[in-house]
Amino acid sequence: MDPTRGESGWAAVGRPQLRPWHFVLSFGLVSLFADMVYEGARSIIGPYLATLGASATVVGAVAGAGEFIGYGLRVVSGYLVQRGGHYWTWTITGYALTVLSVPLIGATNVIVPALLLYGAERLGKAVRSPAKDTLLSHASTQTGRGSAFGVHQAMDQFGAMAGPLVLAAVLSQRAGDYHLAFGVLIVPGVLVLALLFWLRHRVPDPAAYEVEAAAPQAATPQAPREASEGDGGRRARVVLPPLLWQYVGAIALLSLGIASFPLLAFHAQTQHLLTPAQVPVLFALAMLVDGISGLLMGRVYDRRGPTVLLVVPFAAAVGAIAFSHNATLVWVGVAVWGVVNGVLDSTVKAVVTELVAPASRSVAFGWLAFVRGLGLLVAGVALGLAYDQSSTLVVWLILGANAVALTALAWVLARL
Repeated sequence: MDPTRGESGWAAVGRPQLRPWHFVLSFGLVSLFADMVYEGARSIIGPYLATLGASATVVGAVAGAGEFIGYGLRVVSGYLVQRGGHYWTWTITGYALTVLSVPLIGATNVIVPALLLYGAERLGKAVRSPAKDTLLSHASTQTGRGSAFGVHQAMDQFGAMAGPLVLAAVLSQRAGDYHLAFGVLIVPGVLVLALLFWLRHRVPDPAAYEVEAAAPQAATPQAPREASEGDGGRRARVVLPPLLWQYVGAIALLSLGIASFPLLAFHAQTQHLLTPAQVPVLFALAMLVDGISGLLMGRVYDRRGPTVLLVVPFAAAVGAIAFSHNATLVWVGVAVWGVVNGVLDSTVKAVVTELVAPASRSVAFGWLAFVRGLGLLVAGVALGLAYDQSSTLVVWLILGANAVALTALAWVLARL
């Protein structure tokens, strides 16, 4: 054995200086401030693009493309991360790309640069997510998988609620001043980077948290660790189980029936159901519901298992009422939309953690994100085109997609 390693086989220099729950909570703070930045931007990007002359088709396509970049490209970064082992490097780079791009969006006042910067923000999410999720998954083996991701999601969504509320305050005082609204998001962005460098110093090797005596893969040098960044990519070939592919296929179908918030916000504002300042408040409500439902469903997952995901297609179908022409139903529908995202974000990854060994998780997370992003891209384009014809057509498309997704998801979960 290498003398630089301890009893667990990990480099002694990489031993964590934080307990597992402290690591989860600290990473939760990173996500809290980061969500203030990019969810704050997402809360107003639809109405902002409308002021630049965008149609519903453009808004839907942009939202879908953004989700595909943010989710779909994770499969590429997942493989690259798994091969090189630069988990902290990828995480910090991705967050930096996001927090630097967002404040510039409002400074453009031209649709093409705004779209490119929004895409750059989504690219930052793709760059960091497989590495970040893998780092978090190590601590989750000691805290409870569903609980760790659920608590992280709750903190994540608190930031997603706080950011839009800050922008709502800005727009209520300076109506239509999107330049200022996007600009104030630089403050939480600086906090994100400061926290990440501190956390990297305190826990250079989160893989040391992994306690999985029944799975020898977790104790081999192939497991992800920052201390091996210079190993030249010497990794075992990744082989993902067939059940994982069936699972990610069901998640892709599920994504087809989920509308994007920019399209929902576009509907609310262009139909004069909400004021510009009320739109980010609406998003904050969705994020509050998202965080609460994610926390609760993470605990339910630990007790009941993956069947909790069957809630998603039912809730997504009900959430279609947000495309009505009644302001109250818009609020209710978007709140239900928050439930959908809360359940997905707190439990979808937890299933992967159970199905895949630690050394292959970054790749598995990447493929999961790819199919989810592809589904959201198709949904964004299709629902945007449908909306330009009729909002009723949008509702019928959402109902049909979720009926198919429910059938496929039930079949896969029965096999789990």
